[in-house]
Amino acid sequence: MAQKEAAVPEAAEAPAPASQNGEDLEHLEEDPEKLKELIELPPFEIVTGERLPVHYFKFQFRNVEYSSGRNKTFLCYVVEMQGKGGQVQASRGYLEDEHATNHAEEAFFNTILPTCDPALRYNVTWYVSSSPCAACADRIVKTLGKTKNLRLLILVGRLFMWEEPEVQAALKKLKEAGCKLRIMKPQDFEYVWQNFVEQEEGDSKAFEPWEDIQENFLYYEQKLADILQ
Repeated sequence: MAQKEAAVPEAAEAPAPASQNGEDLEHLEEDPEKLKELIELPPFEIVTGERLPVHYFKFQFRNVEYSSGRNKTFLCYVVEMQGKGGQVQASRGYLEDEHATNHAEEAFFNTILPTCDPALRYNVTWYVSSSPCAACADRIVKTLGKTKNLRLLILVGRLFMWEEPEVQAALKKLKEAGCKLRIMKPQDFEYVWQNFVEQEEGDSKAFEPWEDIQENFLYYEQKLADILQ
């Protein structure tokens, strides 16, 4: 499956870029203009906001089996902070990684939740276009290990490189660390549509499931169960 791409090199003498899905892109050396275009991508940045554009949701979150062209991660989050008195404060938004040296998962901990107040309990829910890569999973495990007042639920539209042993091991470590990981059901996609996708003012459109949404959910649910068993 084609998923998130790794960082592109910043200088012409750097090694040829490679996509994070393991595909070799050395053939781009035969196309100097295309290679130049990749090398000269803008500097890394993380895009944040409250609601993402409709076309991004419909393309990036679609739970297809072969996700060609979906080269970034969209992460919608809900953070609930509960104090000793039981009062709950909630915040939500989304992250999108661009030309990433860091992915959206790591950016969440660096920018949205850089520190956790030990006096508060944090319940965090992510709705992510694809599951974490091995490096992001490792960051999540380390964060949960040192932040005992943080609970994390990750719902993913697709599994990222699930055939790779390294990724399978990373997903198992997430489970062992107490992170709840599951595949997004059609109802979860509808929740994201209603709460994280731009709607025309005064004209909120109903979520329209794509034809194979349930079939693909069951496909990925079984793959995840096989990995985590």
